Amino acid sequence: MYAGFITADEVIPFLWLMLIRASLYLIAPDLAHVFSSVRRDLNFIDHTSELGWKEQQRVQPIIVDPSIYLARKSQIFTATQKRPTPASFKVFTGNCSNYLRLLYHEHALAMFMTFICFLTGSPWVILSRSFLEFCLFGWDNLPRTVLMYFNNAMLPEEGYFHSVICNSPDFINTTVNNDLRYMIWDSPPKMEPHYLGVSDFDQMIQSGAAFARQFKHDDPVLNMIDEKILHRRHNRVAPGTWCSGRDSWITDACSQWGDINTLKPGLQAKRFADSMTNYIDDLNSQSTQCK
Repeated sequence: MYAGFITADEVIPFLWLMLIRASLYLIAPDLAHVFSSVRRDLNFIDHTSELGWKEQQRVQPIIVDPSIYLARKSQIFTATQKRPTPASFKVFTGNCSNYLRLLYHEHALAMFMTFICFLTGSPWVILSRSFLEFCLFGWDNLPRTVLMYFNNAMLPEEGYFHSVICNSPDFINTTVNNDLRYMIWDSPPKMEPHYLGVSDFDQMIQSGAAFARQFKHDDPVLNMIDEKILHRRHNRVAPGTWCSGRDSWITDACSQWGDINTLKPGLQAKRFADSMTNYIDDLNSQSTQCK
């Protein structure tokens, strides 16, 4: 929310706000090319209303974070009593079935399919400018009502945007039920996903996802992604058609810029575009939308 407020307040021209972290690695280098043909009002939020164990452990407990009110970091604490699940709006959180579908292809291992639904909500959302402005400057009380509830919830980032968009008549039809991330969970599952390695490379790139996580520091699979997907040399940026300089082992072609708006999609962009088409087909059929 704070990042969105800064961006909107500075009147920066943007179409989507992507929430990412250092553990994510880009595996679809032509991201801009695929998004250029996507409706500008779409939001990519992995979600479900089937809360299961999270209703009692994440939604109902009252959490107080002193760091919100103090200048220093402090440990959160939980109230002795719980509150009922809201009746004025329906709570949504991350949806395990999307990760199951993402992993289910010809190279997937069956052992992952049993435990994939253990994951918590996904905080890695991609929000349209119009929806973000609605959350910040909303013309009704829904964003503020949901914010007041999640302000005292455990891991609010795993349910706030999910709940606002699926309870809003103006934005419910703009919700793609996927966050475009590729992850694998260990068996038995842990609190964090499995560290991806060289053995995961083939199914990772076949998944058609935009990002993957998580990786160990300087894992060899990162070099494989750089070399085979991003075509990036050591200590250099990922090249594109905007690189107009001379390319050699000594000089970097990207040290000189051409037209930065020129895009030449590769094979991985085709995989990502196919996945995007499937996600939008799901949206149009409303088979996985805000259920």
